[in-house]
Order: sequence, then structure tokens, then C-alpha cells
Amino acid sequence: MLRVRALLCAFSALSLSLGADLKARSCAEVRQAYGAKGFSLLNIPHQEISGEHLRICPQGYTCCTSDMEDKLSQQSKLEFENLVDEASHALRTTFMSKHKKFDEFFLELLENTEKSLNDMFVRTYGKLYMQNADVFQDLFAELKRYYTGGNINLEEMLNDFWARLLERMFKLLNSQYQFSDDYLECVSKYTDQLKPFGDVPRKLKAQVTRAFIAARTFVQGLMVGREVANRVSKVSVIPPCVRALTRMLYCPYCRGLPNTKPCGNYCLNVMKGCLANQADLDPEWNLFIDAMLLVAERLEGPFNIEAVMEPIDVKISEAIMNMQDNSVQVSSKVFQGCGQPKPSSTGRSTRGISDVFNARFRPYSPEERPTTAAGTSLERLVVDIKEKLKQSKKFWSTLPDGICKEDKVMASTANEEQCWNGHAKGRYFPEVSKDGLANQMNNPEVEVDITRPDTFIRQQIMALRVMTNKLKNAYNGNDIYFQDSSDIQSRLLSAFLQEKSFCSLFSTADTHNAPQ
Repeated sequence: MLRVRALLCAFSALSLSLGADLKARSCAEVRQAYGAKGFSLLNIPHQEISGEHLRICPQGYTCCTSDMEDKLSQQSKLEFENLVDEASHALRTTFMSKHKKFDEFFLELLENTEKSLNDMFVRTYGKLYMQNADVFQDLFAELKRYYTGGNINLEEMLNDFWARLLERMFKLLNSQYQFSDDYLECVSKYTDQLKPFGDVPRKLKAQVTRAFIAARTFVQGLMVGREVANRVSKVSVIPPCVRALTRMLYCPYCRGLPNTKPCGNYCLNVMKGCLANQADLDPEWNLFIDAMLLVAERLEGPFNIEAVMEPIDVKISEAIMNMQDNSVQVSSKVFQGCGQPKPSSTGRSTRGISDVFNARFRPYSPEERPTTAAGTSLERLVVDIKEKLKQSKKFWSTLPDGICKEDKVMASTANEEQCWNGHAKGRYFPEVSKDGLANQMNNPEVEVDITRPDTFIRQQIMALRVMTNKLKNAYNGNDIYFQDSSDIQSRLLSAFLQEKSFCSLFSTADTHNAPQ
């Protein structure tokens, strides 16, 4: 009787085992998951077949044909590109929106400042101002051109403004004489010596120059950050990476496990191998962000462009008053240096003109001033940008973690025995590789040639290095010839192609950036 029972138990166990095997060999779940991806189910196996034809996935019994493996390989590449795009979307959007906001703020600030000056000067000086308004219009046009990328020397431009203003005022205050262009040119040479406008030009030049350099460099930094993020997010997927992605994302389909997601560390190794060059961007990216934060602090403090521009009408009016008060002494010294001018044939006198200039300038009250540019203040805008910049540090080295943490990518860490390890459902044992290209030599999942860095990524590294250097100079109040980022990119690519190796490229760049 005991023997009979033992036989019955053995037969029952064998029946269950055979049933489990038959169920495991069914490809019904795979067909359903494969069809859900939008692929045709024509010629897709209903049961497992021999897998000698597979080139990427394990070659045991499989639910995949060669055509399926090819299509799933293409799908892996597409999904990886989308994952990187989605993971970097917030970063790219941040730089794009903050660049737009800062740019709008600055241009509107300039527009409002010019309108404020024009309105108040028309009210205060009337016809005399309107006849000479082009001097002030040219000033704001040049300031805007500088900000938007013009190759302008700010100090020389401001010196020219005061020289032109001196010529115009000198003629008005000495209208009983006639002056040739050569004579007026001689007059302008006395601007620095006589200081007809008092100390206003010197102070204003220092304030405007530092603030504009900082603002322009900062907005260019936002633009370069935006473009680098956009370019690097469009990944170039090499064949070894495609194979690794296919093994990770879709070889479970071929093994009849379409709902099994990859183990966490397995996913990290694949992503670190595929994004090795992007991780190498991180050190230079972090230095760039640090430099942006330093300039942002300047914009909040001593280089605050809003604090410089809003009272500029009052300061220029103060300079005009200084010229009026010193007109007799200034005219006398100019006559000594440039010669006695010829009397005007019209015989006009200065009576009346002095009265107009003596109409003291009344600045706007806070209620009268134009609405704040872009609906905010510079300080609030910069504080917001700083917070976003801080969040973007170490973005490229943590990108693999960000992608693998997606629920649709990685299995739950609760049960490490129930995830896909690249061969079957079970624990993943290899260690996780470190970040960067040089650390992928022993990556167990992706074959990475560490001797061939991505030239495109290296170009972005150089673009960040150039921008960081500009930002450091702007922090100290120094200007560097402004180039738009497309010009920077093309110049760097040209330089790169002329170099024999990456080492020589970087050593050349370091030499150029070294202090003299």
C-alpha cells in the first residue's frame, strides 16, 4: 500500500512539473506584450522554438524569431533615446525658460529706462532736449546692441556719449558763437581734463560697465547651458550599447518573461556604459554652474543692473546741471585751448537757454515710474534662477540613476530574486561600474572603447570651459569679446579637427586660458 501511495505521489508531482513546463513554453504572454508595442503578430511563435538563430539574446528555447529580435533591438534604441530625452526635459526647460525670462526682463528694463528718461527730459528741457534727443537714443541703442552681442567697448562707447553731450551743450551755452566740426572735436578732447559734468561720468561708467558685463555674460551662460543640454540629450547610440539595451529591455520577451524588469544594478551598468561620455561632461558642467552662481551673486549685489539703470535719468540730469554751473569756467578754458570762436551771424545770446537748463530736474516718484520689467524685480528673478542652477549640478553623472529609477525601466528592489539579470530571472551579482569613460574598461554589460572619446561631447566640454572663463572674468568686472554660442561651437570644432589628439587639444586650451 505504501508503494502505491509513493507511486501516486511521484506521478502527481511529475504531472505538475510537465504542466508547468508546458505553460512555460507557451508564448501567449509574449505575443500579447509584443502586439501591444504595435508590432504585427504574423509569424510570431505560439510556443517556444530553438534559439540558435538569436544574435543578442540567450540561445536556449525562445519565443523570438530573428525578425523579432531585430525589431526589439530597434525598439530598445528608440526607448533609450526617449528615456534620456524625458530625463533631461526638466533641465532643458529650466535653461530655456530662465534665459527667456532674464532676456525679456533686461530688454524691458532698457526700454522702460529710455522711456523714463525721454518723458522727464521732454518735460524738463522741452525743445532743447528734443532737438538733441538723438544723443540719448544712440546711447540706449548702443547699450542694447552691446547686451545682444555686439562687439562694443563699453567704456569707449560711454566716453563717446559724454563727449557728444559736451559738444551739444557747449554749442547751446555759447550760441552767440559759431563752431566748426573741427572746433567741436577740439572741445570734446577736454572732457576728461575739465570734468565739465563733475564726477558723474566716472561713477556711472564704472557702474554701467560692471553691471552690463555681468548681465550680458549671465544671459549668455543661460543660453550656452541650454544649448549644451539640448545637444548632449540627443544621444548617439553605438552598436554595443544597442545590444546591451536589447539584452536588458527585451531579451526577457525571448525567454517568455515579458513582464520581468531588469535588476537595479544591472540597469545601472548598462546605463553607465551607454552614457559614459555624458558623465565626462559633469566636472566641467559643475564648474560652469558654480561660475554662473558667482555672477548671479554679483547681479544681486554690486552689479545690480536694475539699481544702475532706474536712476540713470537723474544721474545724467545731475551731470547736465554740473555743466550748467561750470559753463563759464569750461568755456573760458576751451577758448584758451581751442582758440577764440567766431561770433554767430545771427547774434543769438545765451539768455533764455540758461533759464531752461536751470529748471531743475524732478525725477519720477515710485508711483509714476513705468511698471517693473517682466513683472518682477531682478533680485527675485536671480534668486529663482540660482535655485534652479543649484539643482542642475551633477546632472550628467546621476543621469543613469535617474533613468533606472523609473518604474517602467527597473524592477522593484524589494525582491532581487525576481528581476532580469541578463540571462534569466534571478539575482544580479556584478558590481556597478564607476562614472565616466575611463571607468568602463571592465563594465560587464557594455563593450566600451575607452580610447575613443565622443568628439561631440568633447566639443561641448570645451564650450563650457570657454563660457566658464567668461563668467569668471565677468565676476571680476572684466569683459571678454562676446561671441554667440554658435560661433564658439564652430571655432571649437575647427580647432578640434586640427588637433592630433585630445591631450593636445586640452593642453592647448589650458595654455590659452592660463594667466599671462
